[in-house]
Amino acid sequence: MVFNTGAALLDAIVLAVVSRDQEGTYGYKITQDVRRAIEVSESTLYPVLRRLQKDGCLEVYDRQFDGRNRRYYKVTDKGLVQLGLYRKEWETYSRMINTLFEGGVSV
Repeated sequence: MVFNTGAALLDAIVLAVVSRDQEGTYGYKITQDVRRAIEVSESTLYPVLRRLQKDGCLEVYDRQFDGRNRRYYKVTDKGLVQLGLYRKEWETYSRMINTLFEGGVSV
């Protein structure tokens, strides 16, 4: 994709992916799900996960899987509120861009 993905959009995408499972999901699966929408490396996503955890939007826990620990991420109430704000902003932003692409004037 030719468009850059900023930090806020990455945060929004990660929160959206993680929020789909109430029990949370693990890092590799998050990476694979995000890659269905945008090209991004694991080395880009793990700092996003840490930042969201530090900001209180994600909680982290470990679970045994095939004899080893797997780190899971789960959206907090604060994260759900933030995701709601991102969704509203995205609706406005994408509507304005689509209007411009379709030849109209911005609202």
